[in-house]
Amino acid sequence: MIKREMTIGDCRLILGDCLEVLPTLGKVDAVVTDPPYPNAAGHFVEGIATARKIMAVAEAGHWMVFWTEVEKPPVSLPLVAVHVWHRTNTNRPDNYEPIFEFNSDGVKKASRVLPHCVIFPGLTGIEASGHPTEKNVNLMMDLVKRTRGAVLDPFMGSGTTGVACVKLGRKFIGIEIDEGYFAIACERIRKAYAQPDMFVAARVPEPTQEAFL
Repeated sequence: MIKREMTIGDCRLILGDCLEVLPTLGKVDAVVTDPPYPNAAGHFVEGIATARKIMAVAEAGHWMVFWTEVEKPPVSLPLVAVHVWHRTNTNRPDNYEPIFEFNSDGVKKASRVLPHCVIFPGLTGIEASGHPTEKNVNLMMDLVKRTRGAVLDPFMGSGTTGVACVKLGRKFIGIEIDEGYFAIACERIRKAYAQPDMFVAARVPEPTQEAFL
């Protein structure tokens, strides 16, 4: 059920349960997402079962998905690459997270090491949204660049994938179940469009909102 929907530029942002929203979207070009996955930090573990279901049923021709390194995400498409996010500013120089790439064409792609810092409050020069697993915008841009067409993030969180799409002039659909993070994502994406150095028009239409019962 869609509780609320916001359109900002080429971004369609949906507040609701992704399992309920996905069937209304049909097939999408690409999914770029950091879903809840098995971890030792206890972040969003209650959403892991939903993440598994989404990866099994979502209709998309290309996936870029963060997941635990000890198992393959349950995406039905051929696995074509495994990338490494080198978390450059942690207290362990070898700290990393894997990103699995799946594509319907089945063609092996080059696996990359992507060195970007972790986002956290107080890091000089970087604004943190407050989301505990926020990703670096430049990292998400690297992943979005590997895809074509409109991008879906069914676990939008604070909207970093959407901000990356704004910077690259790409269409974006984001779904988030938490009202607080949904509000943060809307504000971050609105601000991204307002930035003069983005590769998008300096002025976009005012955000529009539909409320659902």
